Amino acid sequence: MPVRIDESNPEQKVCFFTVENGEEIRICDTLEVKTDSEKAMSFVEIEGRRVYITEAEADALTVAGARDGRKHLKADESDSVI
Repeated sequence: MPVRIDESNPEQKVCFFTVENGEEIRICDTLEVKTDSEKAMSFVEIEGRRVYITEAEADALTVAGARDGRKHLKADESDSVI
């Protein structure tokens, strides 16, 4: 799981993201969870880079204070499982 949330200070929850070169630390309420429509995945942008996350992680971030900017995607093809 590339996301860890420290809730020890309920007024300012801190998010830790595991990235290629170690760990990025952000205050949760400064983040926005977005959707990459082509990949059908959620992500947050950190220093201009996309960090892709699971839907469970996206939900946890929004509960911790991140803005939910996700789009609900709908399948265009009838044989899709979505």
